[in-house]
Amino acid sequence: MTDKVIDNNQVSIAGKVVSGFQFSHEVFGEGFYILDVEVKRLSDSSDVIPLMVSERLMDVTKDYTGTYVEIMGQFRSYNKHEDEKNKLVLSVFAREVKICEDNYESTKPNCIFLDGYICKPPIYRKTPLGREIADLLLAVNRPYGKSDYIPCISWGRNARFAEKFTVGGHIHVWGRIQSREYQKKLSDTDVERRIAYEVSVSKLEYVEG
Repeated sequence: MTDKVIDNNQVSIAGKVVSGFQFSHEVFGEGFYILDVEVKRLSDSSDVIPLMVSERLMDVTKDYTGTYVEIMGQFRSYNKHEDEKNKLVLSVFAREVKICEDNYESTKPNCIFLDGYICKPPIYRKTPLGREIADLLLAVNRPYGKSDYIPCISWGRNARFAEKFTVGGHIHVWGRIQSREYQKKLSDTDVERRIAYEVSVSKLEYVEG
C-alpha cells in the first residue's frame, strides 16, 4: 500500500534553504517542521517551496540557511481552519534529504508526477493577451482513505485538452511546483499579500477505464 502511494505522488526538488525551521505539528511523538527552499527556474526567477520535514530526517536545532539540499518526497495538502473557513495548505513532505555542496546544480531541480482524479470541474479561461489556461484540482489518494488535493494549472494545448475533463476522471500529470504571489482583499482598506502553490503542468495524460 505504501509503495503505491509513493508511486502516485512523486516529487524531486533541489535548491537553497532560505529559512529556519518552524514547528508545524507532532504525530506519535515525532515533530514535523516547515523549511523554505528556493528552487531556480530556467528563467532568472525562482520558486520558494515549503518543505515539511521530520526531526528524524534533519537536525532541527541547526541553521541550514544558505545550504543546498536535494529532496525526494510527495506534494501534500491539509485543511487549516482559519477565520471560519478552511484554507488548503500545501507543502513537499520530505522522505529523503541530501545535503549538497554549495552552488550544487541538479539535472532535475523541480519535478513532480501525480496520478489522481479530477474533483472539481476544470476552469478554462484566456488571459488578456489571449493565452489559454485551465485550472484543475486533483485528488491524489493516500492509504487509509486519505487524499491530497493538489491545484494544477495547464497552458495552451494542455489547457484545451484539460477543459474536457469531467469530475472523477483519472489522469496523470507531469510538471513542476511553482509559487505565485497574489493580493487577498480583506476589506475596503486592507489587502494581504499571500503565496499560492500549484503544479505547472508540462504533460497531461487521460487514463482510460
